[in-house]
Amino acid sequence: MEFNAIKEKENIVKWIQNFFEVNGKDCNAVIGISGGKDSSVAAALCVEALGKDRVIGVLMPNGEQADIDMSLLLVNHFNIRYTIVNIKEPYDSTIKAIIGSDKHNLEFEISKQTQINLAPRLRMSTLYAVSQSLNGRVVNTCNKSEDWVGYSTRYGDAAGDFSPLSSLTVNEVKQIGKACGLPTELIEKAPSDGLTGKTDEDNLGFTYEMLDAYIRTGIINDKEKKELIDRKHRLNKFKLELMPYYDSKLPVKADD
Repeated sequence: MEFNAIKEKENIVKWIQNFFEVNGKDCNAVIGISGGKDSSVAAALCVEALGKDRVIGVLMPNGEQADIDMSLLLVNHFNIRYTIVNIKEPYDSTIKAIIGSDKHNLEFEISKQTQINLAPRLRMSTLYAVSQSLNGRVVNTCNKSEDWVGYSTRYGDAAGDFSPLSSLTVNEVKQIGKACGLPTELIEKAPSDGLTGKTDEDNLGFTYEMLDAYIRTGIINDKEKKELIDRKHRLNKFKLELMPYYDSKLPVKADD
């Protein structure tokens, strides 16, 4: 079925309005602005749904952000209120506290992946701090393609109070962005992790075009890429599920 971006945009806008009708009639949408397509499109949808006065952008560089001009382009494009919170000091302090403490009996090195994931977790803490102070609801900006292969940080960018893009692939998000009238440079900006200098596709090992087609059609001609995507999907499905919890009313499965 052909994707109708205009119709889908209208449906998402109405869905956002319904969410706030139930979960905070007078609340604001608080969103982390990275300057990439996902936060830009999510912001555009919230502005259309709620009006620009109820959308608040939070820019969170980790030290010097080379492409912060893209984030500023977005907030100025919609003329929304925003704040810039630099997370470098708490980021550096947390790393130092973990590796520099002598009040433990563990000997370990902090992993590269830990360093990468710490930044989005600090950003999410910042978003909730701003949101709680400004009567807000935090926007999750993940899309289906990233979620499919676990390309998000649990309790970091994977968190939020409502998620307008989670059923859309990267290509569909871009089409929605065009329907919203966003500047092309915001829609087409190559996404990166913001720390290693690599693009998302470099880190993943396949293109979003290939992934999107596989998600929507189940067809992929590259066997090696198929196995990689399937493996990532299988290993990261837990990120999309509720936390397992012990239920005292259910029997515990006995060992065989």
